[in-house]
Amino acid sequence: MSHEREESRSWDWDSPHCRAQLDEVFFRQHDYIQTGSAEHKEFWSFFERFQRFRAKREMSAAKSSRQESHEGKDRKSESVDLGLPKDYDARYRINISVCSKDIEELLGGSEHKRRRGPSGPGRQEITDCRLALLHFLDFNQKQSFNKLSKLRKEQKSLPIFQYRDRIVELVRTHPVVVVAGDTGCGKSTQVPQYLLASGFNHIACTQPRRIACISLAKRVSFESLNQYGSKVGYQIRFESSRTTATKLLFLTEGLLLRQIQRDASLGQYQVLIVDEVHERHLHCDFLLGVLRSLLPLRPDLRLVLMSATINIKLFSSYFNSAPVLQVPGRLFPIQVIYQPIPPEEQVSRSEKLDPRPYLRVLQGIDQRYPPEERGDLLLFLSGVAEISTIQEACQTYATHTQRWIVLPLHSTLSLAQQDKVLLHQSRFIQDSEIFYFSFTFHPKVKEMSFDPKAKMQRLQEFWISRASSEQRKGRAGRTGPGVCYRLYSESDYDAFAPYPVPEIHRVALDSLILQMKSMGLGDPRTFAFIDPPPASSIQTAVMYLKEQGALDEHGELTPIGRLLAQLPVDVVIGKMLVLGSVFKLVEPVLTVAAALSVQSPFLRSAQHNPDCFTTRQPLNSNQGDPFTLMNTFNAWVQVKADRGSGSRKWCRRRGLEEQRLYEMVNLRRQFKELLRTHGLLEVDTGGRTEPQDRARRRERLTERQKLHQLKRDHELRESTKRKVLRLEEGLEGDTLSGSDDEAAGSSKKRRDDAEQNVDIQEVKFKLRHNVNELQEAAYASADLSSRQQALLKLVLCRGLYPQLAMPDEHNATRKDSEQVFHTRNKQGVVVHPTSVFAIDPEVLHVPEHESSEFGTRADKGQSNRHQLLAFVTLLETNKPYISNCLRVPALQALLLVASSVDSNADCTRVVVDGWLELGLTDGALKVLSSALSLRGEWERLLQAQLGHGSSTGLGAGGPKVSRRELDKLSEGLVRFLLYTEVSYSLRRLTALQSQNLYIGPQLDPDLSSASAMGSLFPGMKAEPDPIKGGLRLCSYFTYNCLCDSKDLYSECLRSFWSCPHCDLYMPLTPLERMQHEATCRPPEEQQPEEGEREKTSSSSSSCLTRVYHCDICNKDLTLTSTEILKHKRQHLS
Repeated sequence: MSHEREESRSWDWDSPHCRAQLDEVFFRQHDYIQTGSAEHKEFWSFFERFQRFRAKREMSAAKSSRQESHEGKDRKSESVDLGLPKDYDARYRINISVCSKDIEELLGGSEHKRRRGPSGPGRQEITDCRLALLHFLDFNQKQSFNKLSKLRKEQKSLPIFQYRDRIVELVRTHPVVVVAGDTGCGKSTQVPQYLLASGFNHIACTQPRRIACISLAKRVSFESLNQYGSKVGYQIRFESSRTTATKLLFLTEGLLLRQIQRDASLGQYQVLIVDEVHERHLHCDFLLGVLRSLLPLRPDLRLVLMSATINIKLFSSYFNSAPVLQVPGRLFPIQVIYQPIPPEEQVSRSEKLDPRPYLRVLQGIDQRYPPEERGDLLLFLSGVAEISTIQEACQTYATHTQRWIVLPLHSTLSLAQQDKVLLHQSRFIQDSEIFYFSFTFHPKVKEMSFDPKAKMQRLQEFWISRASSEQRKGRAGRTGPGVCYRLYSESDYDAFAPYPVPEIHRVALDSLILQMKSMGLGDPRTFAFIDPPPASSIQTAVMYLKEQGALDEHGELTPIGRLLAQLPVDVVIGKMLVLGSVFKLVEPVLTVAAALSVQSPFLRSAQHNPDCFTTRQPLNSNQGDPFTLMNTFNAWVQVKADRGSGSRKWCRRRGLEEQRLYEMVNLRRQFKELLRTHGLLEVDTGGRTEPQDRARRRERLTERQKLHQLKRDHELRESTKRKVLRLEEGLEGDTLSGSDDEAAGSSKKRRDDAEQNVDIQEVKFKLRHNVNELQEAAYASADLSSRQQALLKLVLCRGLYPQLAMPDEHNATRKDSEQVFHTRNKQGVVVHPTSVFAIDPEVLHVPEHESSEFGTRADKGQSNRHQLLAFVTLLETNKPYISNCLRVPALQALLLVASSVDSNADCTRVVVDGWLELGLTDGALKVLSSALSLRGEWERLLQAQLGHGSSTGLGAGGPKVSRRELDKLSEGLVRFLLYTEVSYSLRRLTALQSQNLYIGPQLDPDLSSASAMGSLFPGMKAEPDPIKGGLRLCSYFTYNCLCDSKDLYSECLRSFWSCPHCDLYMPLTPLERMQHEATCRPPEEQQPEEGEREKTSSSSSSCLTRVYHCDICNKDLTLTSTEILKHKRQHLS
């Protein structure tokens, strides 16, 4: 007995070594609680409190037992001690058992079942720990039941709860139901649960935003006690928690449309819930039209539309008078105060916003409420510039009063800065004692609109609608009584439009039309939209898709159009991906396409920071913004591979938002999978992969298990951690610094604490991606040769076409900030300030005095260095800006990508797309001939490559394009891009010049000239153009159609010319000269193809030859036109 006491005394409960031994007994890898988890740490904290509680009870029990023994010492007890407690306690009713290591050994008959080592846990320690664990589990269970009870009370208190049975009944008996609920009624979280509980097993609920899908899925999982299960899931662009057991799925509207493309009947769903239909997003309006046509084919399908109480009759009438269930909201009283801005404080468009009306609101609140009362003030402004102006003024006021935390919120902020606002809101909602919410907004809002004539997006200010005004007012009364300050008069409010303009009336419809064509929905102009878009927007989108080659002249999908429709990306990005796969430039094109598909990683707040500017300089590329983005991504990947979580500091020093780079790498991976799925990218099974031996696989598996555990621990920790925003954080501002010691004091301490936490983005990054493969791809993209860069620029330019801009001829005399460019439909645009060309515009200038092999140019504007800008976006705010620009050589790019190339008789004047005129010199004929030959071969190989992907239904199948053919085409394109030295002028045609451009159709076209032109381009049939005049050789080139053209065979155009490759010297017309140049090649170019020419001579020359009778020889000869000329010359000599 004394020995057991000594062992008990030697056991130290606070020793980490002793606790580790108990962990091996109770908290193993397969147990309910594992070592190192959050619950494991909570248990040992609970154990210390439990030991103190037991010690107190034992002391009180010892006193009472001594009294009992003193009173009954004369009585002889014959009872047996069973070890049962003398007094009843509710804690003894724990209905749970713990099968620990010692129990397993006992049941298994182990010899060591009652032994312990010299310092291991004994029977008493095991018993004490088991008892504490049972109480801990019981305590957690009671806590969970208390939370559940509170949750159920909250659910029953929601206004929609009393309509639960009515909603289920309407859905069972009607194909379409409209549920309209005011703010706070609970429709988004409760209606899916009601339907799930009533027996509907396959439910999809769409949301307009990805973040809403995730947050609603988590909330509904929690409320339905499925927080760690898979019954409720979400599916968005980059992530998915969906499994085969998922019964309720939250997904975006665009993702559901993609599913309809693959399965037109949507047989996997019983109920579709379309939430937030009142917002009238583009995808939502289109989805409603598709579902309306689907319902007759699926009579068992149920559709639920959920909306705020805005224009409910429109949705009901669109679905044949569907029943409407209107649910009242749960709003606290809101006081509306109209405070119109005085005329002297109203500013014009060119002036900054006056902050005085907003400061008066702050002063009024400070005077009305004492400092101890808590509350928020939410200001709605129309743009980033206005937010910055008001923030600066309010920050000064807050510094003086020490009563306000000023936080901006807009899309260009970093995610950490955006999270501050959410933390601030949650803090006050949780701690609200005397809570008020004030709400102030400007009477205008900036919305994106699309100008189909200029093919330009505009961010314009509009007066808000009454519906939007009421919805914004409702935010002031969600958590308590509120006040709404309206900075306009009540008469202005009455004059507002009742509802906002739907997005389908304000944006470009290119992707929508392409998706409709792929889904077989017929003519977009006759589709039953809930609110049809303007016919001009549809026509502009169709013309744009034809220019991109996605639609043919009849408006039907081409092979590349069918592929682009299946890619969930913009048409421009999809075309880049396809072309990059053809020319084996997959890695750099994947990076550029992903970078152009997400928001720019460069923070606006870092633009004027000299430290950020200096550290960012090595990333800039004078080739253009896509190359700068690619350099940034490649450098970031190298940092991730070398330093891991050190990338956060690297991004901070350069003014980069790392979350955008994570989005880029996720999207890049998705693009790569899409190319593999559609047969455009071969699966890499070569020897460059890591050796997949057993030890390496085990090592990677262990690493992934650790990462998964870190992710789970982080999620548990974040769910229980309470975040508090301090007053000083609002006063620090949004400064960025390139130094490592950029702040001090409390802010440095908070940052150090944050660094100690797990970087969850780093964990997700390593789980999703193979860092070594990314590093190899980054190396390959960073080490592009000049030839690869030229080919990559051509691929990007063809993807961006027709979005081209030419520099103004007077840019060389302007300041850097005043550089002007012109597009086809918009003059006077400028480069966005964030572009590399805004920093260094000199790379776009043409040298005024330059010489070449042709000598000094006498003609003004003649050069071989003219350049154009290919751009991604044309957006007008206070100015029309082009962003994400790429510089390309003008002549080469236009001849290779333009949809219309027109020339005069001697090809010294070429007009491209009806708005750019090229004035060429003597070398123009060869350049034009080479460009058209290369382009014809490019089109042929592209169609063959797309047709080869027959497994995906993209084409009719065919032989695979050989590597030799692709290499030969790539070499030809590179030589044309880099080594074409032709002097030419470039100018933009005026509207009047464009109207009088063509000679028009001819009454008696010269058919002999058409047959002669065919010799220049084998396989092309020259025909008179019925509109422009001249000869149309292919879909993009028309010869001799410009109004200053002369007679094709006019003797005055004949001039003596000697061929550099043969002995021919005689007077020729331009057509005869082009014909000879096309057939006469240097000997070194003829030798490797001699065998091939002999094999194909009969087929290739049949369309070029004709029977010629020579009077001198008295023979009938089958010769081409050039050979006839050579034959005549022989007799003359």
